[in-house]
Amino acid sequence: MSIQRKLVIKGGRRIEGEIAVQGAKNSALPLLSAAVLSKGQTDLCNCPKLSDCDAACRILSSLGCSCKREGNVVTINASGVYSSEISERLMREMRSSIIFMGALLGRTGQCRLSFPGGCEIGSRPIDFHLDAFRKMGAKIKEEHGYIVCTAPKLHGAVISFPVPSVGATENVILAAVLAEGTTEIHNAAREPEICDLADYLTKCGAKISGAGTGTVIIEGVEKLSGCTYTVMPDRIAAATYLCCGAVTRGEILLTHADIGSLGLVVPVLEQTGCSIYGFGGGRIYLNARKTLRAPQSIRTAPYPGFPTDAQPPLMALCATLPGTTMFVETIFENRYRHVSELKRLGARINVEGQVAVVEGVNKLSGAELEACDLRGGAAMVTAALFAEGVTKIGHTCYIDRGYEDIEGCLRSVGADIRSV
Repeated sequence: MSIQRKLVIKGGRRIEGEIAVQGAKNSALPLLSAAVLSKGQTDLCNCPKLSDCDAACRILSSLGCSCKREGNVVTINASGVYSSEISERLMREMRSSIIFMGALLGRTGQCRLSFPGGCEIGSRPIDFHLDAFRKMGAKIKEEHGYIVCTAPKLHGAVISFPVPSVGATENVILAAVLAEGTTEIHNAAREPEICDLADYLTKCGAKISGAGTGTVIIEGVEKLSGCTYTVMPDRIAAATYLCCGAVTRGEILLTHADIGSLGLVVPVLEQTGCSIYGFGGGRIYLNARKTLRAPQSIRTAPYPGFPTDAQPPLMALCATLPGTTMFVETIFENRYRHVSELKRLGARINVEGQVAVVEGVNKLSGAELEACDLRGGAAMVTAALFAEGVTKIGHTCYIDRGYEDIEGCLRSVGADIRSV
């Protein structure tokens, strides 16, 4: 994506209509990596058209996989894997590239890769990953900026994380499914995307129990077969579009969505005065055509707590609501990078450390903004829909990493938004 592309939004229009929610970015990426473990063919349905997914497909191709996309179906054949090294250029394209480490160790017994790139929202140390691999029999060293892992045959182990880590939990699961013996992960991450990965691997022949709880148990098997699998709906995209509907005091119906995966997002939006209902067939309805008010406090936490990825668009909504909201960010230390841009629109937000206090205002005004990371960019789009006049958002390459055609989706429900 060209870094020069901008989103131009004329605010003040009420959103009304229906949006089909894309497949989950945070699930599709580990699933694409997991395809390396099977010597057969994987057809990954509902795979979102995102720059991060494109980057994952380039990594797969560089490893020797056949990888092609038709619409929202990505077909991977990993029979011809011949490499266990990922170049620095490909690793820097996205943070989640580190997830290939577990898959490559499980498939080839070795891997060589550099430290990953992606949004600079804070440190995401990979010590948990490396310590777990060592317990499973891998030898790890760093040379010239690369991590080199060798493990002729991984074995099961008992892994206990000091704090839940989504990436580390996924990486250990990937490494353990073909390892000898049984692996136990204690204090595992519980996010729905963990369950999606486990369901895919189980369909391929893996033996995994406890996904979605604090303890995951993996019994190693000799081989995995390919399968056809559908990526779960993107709960963060759903949360973002609900915030967009609320900030315009609109009415929106999400389809291909899962209200159960949204967790605390729903009760928080209900605290503002929004009416939200979940219906069969993956539909979520939001009505914000009433007087809304600011929720008192939001504290991000690992699932089932309030998701850190949904904090920026919710903050944009709270900036337009009467009252004061206190945000406490416990996951990433740089998750407030969008605040300075929201303040350019007229938002009243004070940040001290990991606490942000938002005083709602009844008016925002359009301005020139620059997206600083994926979810921060989504916050700017949300606020711009409310602001008077025109807002231009640059560096939309960040937004493209996690939202499939965000301008088309919002335009279809009445927003005045275009890409230039």
